[in-house]
Amino acid sequence: MDYFRGEAATLLERSLAQAFPGLALPPVGATDLAVPPDPAMGDLAFPCFPLAKLVRRSPQAIAQALQEQIAAHRPAWLMGVEALRGYLNLRLRPETVAQQVLQSVAAAGPHYGASALGQGRTVVVEYSSPNIAKPFSIGHIRSTVIGHSLARIHQFLGYKVVRINHLGDWGTQFGKLLVAYKAWGHDRDGKPLEPTIERLLELYIRFHEEAESKPDLEDQARHWFRRLEQGDPEAVSLWQEFRAVSLQEFRRVYDQLGVGFDAYVGESFYSDQLEDVIRQAQAAGITQLSQGALIVPLDDVGLPPCLLQKSDGATLYATRDLAAAIYRFRTYHFDRMFYVVGAPQALHFQQIFAVLRKMGYDWVDRCRHVPFGVIRFGDQVVSTRRGNLVFLEDVLNRAVSLTSQIIAEKNPDLPNKEEVARQVGIGAVIFADLRHGRLNDVDFSWEDVLNFDGATGPYVQYTQARAASILRKSGLGRQDEGLTGAAGTAGTAGAAGIQPGGEEGGNGAALSTPAPVSVPQVRDADFSLLTGQEEFALLKTLGDFPAVIRQAAEQAEPSLVARYLLDLCHLFNSYYHAERVLGQPRD
Repeated sequence: MDYFRGEAATLLERSLAQAFPGLALPPVGATDLAVPPDPAMGDLAFPCFPLAKLVRRSPQAIAQALQEQIAAHRPAWLMGVEALRGYLNLRLRPETVAQQVLQSVAAAGPHYGASALGQGRTVVVEYSSPNIAKPFSIGHIRSTVIGHSLARIHQFLGYKVVRINHLGDWGTQFGKLLVAYKAWGHDRDGKPLEPTIERLLELYIRFHEEAESKPDLEDQARHWFRRLEQGDPEAVSLWQEFRAVSLQEFRRVYDQLGVGFDAYVGESFYSDQLEDVIRQAQAAGITQLSQGALIVPLDDVGLPPCLLQKSDGATLYATRDLAAAIYRFRTYHFDRMFYVVGAPQALHFQQIFAVLRKMGYDWVDRCRHVPFGVIRFGDQVVSTRRGNLVFLEDVLNRAVSLTSQIIAEKNPDLPNKEEVARQVGIGAVIFADLRHGRLNDVDFSWEDVLNFDGATGPYVQYTQARAASILRKSGLGRQDEGLTGAAGTAGTAGAAGIQPGGEEGGNGAALSTPAPVSVPQVRDADFSLLTGQEEFALLKTLGDFPAVIRQAAEQAEPSLVARYLLDLCHLFNSYYHAERVLGQPRD
């Protein structure tokens, strides 16, 4: 509804000037208009409360004055206005909304909602960032899918996007792993065992179990990490082997999720830049020694000190993050940089940003921590040290398996059922995460993920298949390879025979793999026929899509798009049941 919000804002600003001449009133913007809680009140609402002191009249009196002014010179797109309890409610003309929205959708096609907002601007998104030598757990999915979604949203808005996987491949934990592998990573004959990802996890867990009764293991771990930092051949060789095995595993899981990166640049990449970072901090006069360790005091900004270097000379995660930020700005000259990292790391990023600011890097204001809540299975939070892990690949495989069972019951003759099960099952897991507000903790439940009647990915997929089927059967949809992803992938729930509430067909809903289709061009349509309650609600929501995309980017909140899609699907299905689309006379 961007167009009508803009038109309404212009109308209101002009009407205010005419109703209250001589007053210096603030400009009216599209964001100043709200949507009434009840559609019966109207389609847009302008709150007059902020103007009461400036105009020295009650909000209701201001609304009444605007109503009279607009009613005398009402534009064609506006059907009526009403002053109600301090709001001016505007009712749009349904056929005008239908024409504007449908022509915009038809003209833009798959690019509807896209813009040049980010043209010439670069966004860096750091996301996923697992630790090497550990399998992907379900806990990694939040950063992975939220970050990937933010990257896609910004790319859709015209930004150049750089996707970075900041691998956890450096630090004292690798000293622990080296100690564990040297102590227990061999067979009974003393022959080294292949460092598979599963074996490395077992060794890491065992280290922490043994360290509870053998505290000297922690000292050994610090010693081995110092050897690694100093380039010890044995330590480096083992570390490189651990890293290679891990990357191979990660890429396989990323392929299943449809996630990719422009750079796999881990903490180790910055190891030769850390001394320079420390020198810069010292030259800025912001460091001091504390019990032999180098710190940056931050009490002046209400934060605990940031530790840059331990007393034994070892660097820390903070030092590497400082180096990474400086390197990325020099390399990409970003306009925004998002760190999609869990909420428990909020203090860490506050410290990093504060230190960068003290070092004189004013571009730090372009950096933003994008926190998110934890994911739980029952009452358990994922923890590697405790061995309390639910592997992401196991979750994805089970989702595909459960979807396969549904296909076997609903549509056993489906020719490509394995691919459909993969698309629906894995899509369900991804959508289940994205529909939650990112700051909320998520309680993982199979019932929530694969419930085809509820707010789930399969529900969205099925609705898209239903719409695509109507277009194909109408003969108005143009075959177009450019929309294969939309109609061919998103519609796979319909292909599986999965239908909300056990519905049957209706207006011709797809029960086979939907062919790609595109929106028909709007030429000689009679928009006056699109004035019913269901289609008008659907049209208004379609018109909101560009604003939703922009809002999701501004708030770094992909759930806005997911929840929008659920609302859109609900309205479409209500329209589908209220109106028969196919079989109606053309005249």
